[in-house]
Amino acid sequence: MTEPDTDLSTLPILRGSNGRDRRPTRPTPRRPGAIGLAASPVASPRVTNGATLTVNGVLDAPTDTSADVLDWAQVRSFRRIAADRLADELRGSEGVTEQRRREVGRRIIQQILDEHVRAAYQSGDRSLTPNIQAALAKAIFDALLGLGRLQPLVDNDRLENVEVFGCEKVVTIDYHGHTEELPPVADTEEELREMLANLASRAGAERTFTESNPVLHLALPGGARLAAIGNPVAAETAVNIRVHRLVNVTLEDLTVEHETLTPELAAFLRAAVQARRSILVAGVPNSGKTTLVRALAQAIDPADKIATFETEYELRLNELLAARVRKPIALAARPGGGERGPDGRPIGEITLNDLLESALRLNLNRMIVGEVRGSEALTMLKVAQTAPGSLSTIHSRNARDAIERLATCVLEAGAHITDHLAYRLIAHHIDLIVHVKLRTIRHADGRTDQKRFVDEVIALEPGERGAPAITDVFQPGPQGVAVPGTPPPWMDDLVDVGYAPAEGWA
Repeated sequence: MTEPDTDLSTLPILRGSNGRDRRPTRPTPRRPGAIGLAASPVASPRVTNGATLTVNGVLDAPTDTSADVLDWAQVRSFRRIAADRLADELRGSEGVTEQRRREVGRRIIQQILDEHVRAAYQSGDRSLTPNIQAALAKAIFDALLGLGRLQPLVDNDRLENVEVFGCEKVVTIDYHGHTEELPPVADTEEELREMLANLASRAGAERTFTESNPVLHLALPGGARLAAIGNPVAAETAVNIRVHRLVNVTLEDLTVEHETLTPELAAFLRAAVQARRSILVAGVPNSGKTTLVRALAQAIDPADKIATFETEYELRLNELLAARVRKPIALAARPGGGERGPDGRPIGEITLNDLLESALRLNLNRMIVGEVRGSEALTMLKVAQTAPGSLSTIHSRNARDAIERLATCVLEAGAHITDHLAYRLIAHHIDLIVHVKLRTIRHADGRTDQKRFVDEVIALEPGERGAPAITDVFQPGPQGVAVPGTPPPWMDDLVDVGYAPAEGWA
């Protein structure tokens, strides 16, 4: 509840400790992510200080307002008031949707700002212009129901990674690999940890960010992924947000617009998916593995029933392919609470292994594992026996290294798993490994660019003593991009689904 003696007019949103006006002397934002008026959450027209604010938050005579002019301590004060009112209004309501929560939040923020502006106006203060009110409304809304001061950065469609180094600075990395150092998004470590704890609590599923649980992994609205590590295992809180800019993407898009694939390779991969060949996409972090899996999934027969298995929702095939008769099922692991049950596991924990084993009863045709990191690799390979044509990703330096990495993950399932069994399962249940290369090009003037492309594809089959026998189906050409090599042993299966072999393969 708001304290009875809270006087909104006393909150010095745009004034420093000396009472002087903090509005900028120049209007241009100094950094990407400065609060823009077009994104303002104000939902209804109103007249404030004699100017009309439209439904979209765009003013009749707009001027830019930089996020740097806002007093973030006071934005936090407004957020707390709004959070109390939001909790009061929704208390006792059942089944409150996120859309409903956001609608009520917008209305409450507007009420709070109107109260404050009215009081300031009556006292002769004309400093809160409509533009600044819009900037405040967005800042408070982001703090209440978004990512706080991180939100404008995540909304920036140029950026792929946002790295937070405690309360010292932020570094952003765009699609081309260009980096930029920005001011911090929190004034203190305490504020940063509070922001992350708030995000964790809103995510549900017993997620917390505390000293006893200082590691956090979250899927964010829009498909971004947040990872954070804090006190006491980190000297200062470290946060990374990975933003996927290519979501609704096809193999054709990756061929024509982004040059990740050649036309010959795109046709081959499409046929491999349609022929129900199991594919493992490999590469280093940020190379585009998830993007390629999304594109491959678009080639799956619409009649097939698909399920995705992830630690955090990221693939979003249930949204991208929602129009299909058999809409994809999206499943994500759950970390569980702090207490442990008789089996030693956190109460409420549901692992990828649990999900994969349960999926056997869902009558699935295809299973897509977002990323193989550990012992779930064994279950994934077992389940592939009943649902051929699976897709997954793994971190590796090249295609052959992916075999070793996957074998290591299988061995993590327990001492009862031998090297021989791990390699035999891989040879029998992984048909193709597609490696995505991330190449950084450094120019003479210090600029960098990044290129992402598939540089090799290998086919696996059981070989001597059950170990994988490898065929270099596509291999690096003169420019590094994959060119046709040796056809796979099951080429006839691809021809059966309409594939025309590349020149020299016929």
